[in-house]
Amino acid sequence: MSAQPVLLRPEVLTLRNRPAPRVVPAEEVLDSEALLKGRREVLIQHGDRVYRLRHTSNDKLILTK
Repeated sequence: MSAQPVLLRPEVLTLRNRPAPRVVPAEEVLDSEALLKGRREVLIQHGDRVYRLRHTSNDKLILTK
């Protein structure tokens, strides 16, 4: 007996079958200015790790370990 290969196709998400965005209550939303307080970078301790949240010159936020 020889094993037949099985081809797996990942499910393709289209606009029709992707999950609907979650509605977030306003009281659960933090403004980035509240976190950054005018700075370009803050350190965030989460458990035993420290993460860096950086506001880039392209007005994006980047979170790194």
